[in-house]
Amino acid sequence: MADIPVYLIAGFLDGGKTDFINGILEDGFAREDKTLLICCEEGELEYEQKALDNVTVVTVDEETALTCSQCKEWEKQYKPKQVLIEYNGMWLLQDLANNLPENWIVYQCIATADGTTALTYARDNSMRSLLLDKIARSELIVFNRAEAVNNDAARQELHKLVRQASRKCDIAYEFKDGSVAYDDIPDPLPFDINADIIDIPDDDFGIWYMDCQDEPQKYTGKTVRFLAQVCQTNRAGKNSFVPGRFAMTCCVQDIQFVGFPCKYAEYKNLKQRDWITVTAKVNLKYHPIYKGQTPDSVGPVLTAINVEPAAAPRDDVVTFS
Repeated sequence: MADIPVYLIAGFLDGGKTDFINGILEDGFAREDKTLLICCEEGELEYEQKALDNVTVVTVDEETALTCSQCKEWEKQYKPKQVLIEYNGMWLLQDLANNLPENWIVYQCIATADGTTALTYARDNSMRSLLLDKIARSELIVFNRAEAVNNDAARQELHKLVRQASRKCDIAYEFKDGSVAYDDIPDPLPFDINADIIDIPDDDFGIWYMDCQDEPQKYTGKTVRFLAQVCQTNRAGKNSFVPGRFAMTCCVQDIQFVGFPCKYAEYKNLKQRDWITVTAKVNLKYHPIYKGQTPDSVGPVLTAINVEPAAAPRDDVVTFS
């Protein structure tokens, strides 16, 4: 069964998704390949009819209707060579990943946001969580109507917001006249990536986790050492556990445990939630834990070199920035 590339445009209502899609369609996105456009949110702007040659548009009003079986039915009926999804900003991207057919591969995810409301959403816990959900999986976020955030304080706040979810996501500001400015605020890492053993400071585990998740090839074959808690879970795989930390994205309600699967022959000797110092080699491998999260379910897999008991840190919750 042939793979079908999926291009995902995510963001809130009035965030500029439809305008962005009209732009790429008018530039010839669907000129060569038959395209299925799945619209999950109808705003005030409509698709340009002149750009819909070779494009079939289907509308999904309820999140529960966007199922794997429905996608396969569309595939059989319309026979698309590629899929474009305008995704509802109130729906989680992980739910979409769980429901896409295995041969529907997300090639690109771009987020859009309205510059006039971005800071308001960033300061509201519930909306902030939904915004970070989109940023975490996007390679680019475009803040349109950027006149509203065209000052240093606003740019710094939005930069920090994006970096809480991803160190890889590029940031662009689009103005009403069509001009675009790109974020160029530097993001130095708080550890030496070229050291023989990369020592991760206790408070910076979240930054390392995100950077390794975003650019795992940067760490492939390298040795890291960090403080972690033990998580014994069947999802880690055979002879493995997950050393990690509890991390907070924006508020106490969204604290979650994050870490990478780690092979360790003596994993059964480790007690759940115990604090340990792990020295491990990083490799990039297939692992079921990454299904729906990375292309081909490939991601960082650790191999423990040394595991020692450790004292709990002053603050057991880390952040991503």
